[in-house]
Order: sequence, then C-alpha cells, then structure tokens
Amino acid sequence: MSMHADVAGRGVTGVGEPVTVALVRHGETPMTPTGAYSGSGVPGPPLSEAGRVEAARAATILGRLGSDLFDDVPPPTTLITSPMVRTRETAEVIAAHFGLSALVDDRAKECNFGEWEGLKEDEIDARWPGELDAWHTTGTTLPPGGESIAQVGERTHALLLDLLAEHAGSTVVVVAHAVTIRSVIGQCLLAPPGGWWRLRLQSGSVSVIQVYPDGLAKVLVAGLLD
Repeated sequence: MSMHADVAGRGVTGVGEPVTVALVRHGETPMTPTGAYSGSGVPGPPLSEAGRVEAARAATILGRLGSDLFDDVPPPTTLITSPMVRTRETAEVIAAHFGLSALVDDRAKECNFGEWEGLKEDEIDARWPGELDAWHTTGTTLPPGGESIAQVGERTHALLLDLLAEHAGSTVVVVAHAVTIRSVIGQCLLAPPGGWWRLRLQSGSVSVIQVYPDGLAKVLVAGLLD
C-alpha cells in the first residue's frame, strides 16, 4: 500500500483519534559538521558534546507539547528510537526527561548509504558522477550496496501505520535521522520521494505530525529548534 492511499487521505478535518508523532533528529556527532554521509550500514558515531546539548534542548521542546506548544495534543507517553548509536544516546536524554523507556525500532534507522558511507558529497561525485543527484531527485536510484529514498519511505510508512494502530489518541516520540524524517513528512505532504530532499532538518530539531484513522495526515511543524 502507498502512503498516499492509507495515510494521507483527502479529508481536511480528519475522522477519529489521530496519533501524534514527534520526530526528533538525533543530536550532532563528530561527523555532522563535516557533511559526510553517515548511514545505517554501520552503528555510527556517538553524540558530540554539542549533540548532547541539542538532545537536551529537544527534550525541553517536547516537554512543551500539550501546553504552550500545540495545547490540543497530548504530552508524549511513548518513546521509540532508531538502533543507531547517535539516536539511542539522544533517546536516553529524552527518556530521562520524561521518565520513559526507549523502544528500539529498526524501521526508524537511517538510510543505508552503502559504499557512500563516510564520504562527502564531492568525494561521491568524483567516484560516481551524477549518481548522488539522481539518488536525491529520482527517489528510486540506489547507492552502490545501499538503499533508495523510496525504500526508506516504505519502512517508515509501515512504522506510521503501526503507530496509528497502537497509539491513536496519544503522542509518540520517534528519534530518527534526516532521511527517515524527511520521508515521513514528505509522505504526509503527498510529495514524491524525489522531492523529499528539499526539506532541510538540523540536528536536534523536532517535527510534529498527526495521522488519522481515515487516512488524513497533517504536518504541524517541521524542523523546530526553539
């Protein structure tokens, strides 16, 4: 099933109790400022000190849900994280803030960049001319040994459907990555996979969506930092 068919319906008000999903991009790692591609093919780097500060800031933002930030949504009661080191460490900070336990879900992991792992854009372009642009803009191009953007969307789609089935009426925090969060927001906006790269998400940012049982999906905010 496509996201367009069962998570982003045509209604404008939504029928039934939605699940609210707060998507947190992990805090900064030593690789983040370099622009190198850090995917799910390896456990990945830990948070830097700056990343831990960003994780704490994200926890503070999440604590505002249900009060001065979207006072019509419930405060978070469930915490899910990608299995990567950086997301688990970010989730630990959030878990301590709320007194929750983090549940690991592989579907929230970052894209597998295959042979592009650890390389910067100019290094990728030098070895695979044009393929990085195609990966972004087609959504279906595969990195050598890696995963397409559309494939990331398939697993995040399945995760959203399960969250709706299990947590309707509540707010779930999902600690994830740039490509996975873009895939969720892009699908909610009915954008094709080749357009998801246009959304820029900084480390430690918070995005909030709602998914309704009738298929309507809404983006409340994307990339919130304060």
